Amino acid sequence: ALQKAFEQLKEKLKMEGLFEAAKKRPLPALPRHIAIVTSPTGAAIRDMMNVLSRRNRSVPVTLVPTIVQGEGSAPQIIEALKKAFQLPNVDVVIVGRGGGSIEDLWAFNDEKLARLIATAPVPVISAVGHEIDFTIADFVADLRAPTPSAAAELVVKNTGDLISKLQASERLLRFS
Repeated sequence: ALQKAFEQLKEKLKMEGLFEAAKKRPLPALPRHIAIVTSPTGAAIRDMMNVLSRRNRSVPVTLVPTIVQGEGSAPQIIEALKKAFQLPNVDVVIVGRGGGSIEDLWAFNDEKLARLIATAPVPVISAVGHEIDFTIADFVADLRAPTPSAAAELVVKNTGDLISKLQASERLLRFS
C-alpha cells in the first residue's frame, strides 16, 4: 500500500513538472552558510559534521533539529525547513536522515514537504537514507545525495584542493 501511494504521488508531482531538470538550481561554489535539517541525535548529523569539518572548517553550519520519522514527523520537518530558510546568509540546505525501512523514511514522501522543497528560496540537497533509498524529496530537491555523508562532500570543496589550485594559478601568473 505504501509503495502504491508513493508511485501515485510521484506521478502526480512529475506531471506538474516538479521534477524537471530545468528547475534544478546549482549549488553555490563556496557556500557562506549551510543549514542542515535532521535529527540532532542520529548518525547522519555526526557523519555530515565529520565530513564538513574535515573538508572545510570555515563554512558556518547550523543544525535545525527535527524528528525524522514516526507520527507527525513530516509537519515537523516542514517547520524546521521553513526555519532553515529564514536563517541569515544560508545559501544551501541539506535535509535528510540515515537509512531505514520505507516506513522509517515515509515522512520524506509527504506532498507538502515536496512542494516546500520545490519552492525553496535556496538550493536544497536531499540526503535521505542510503544509495538504494529513494523518496519524493529526492526527486524535487535541487540535488539528491546518495547518503548524508555524500551530501556533505558535495556541498563544500576540500580546502586543500582550493589552496592547491590557488597556488598553481599564482605560479602561472608569476611566470607568464
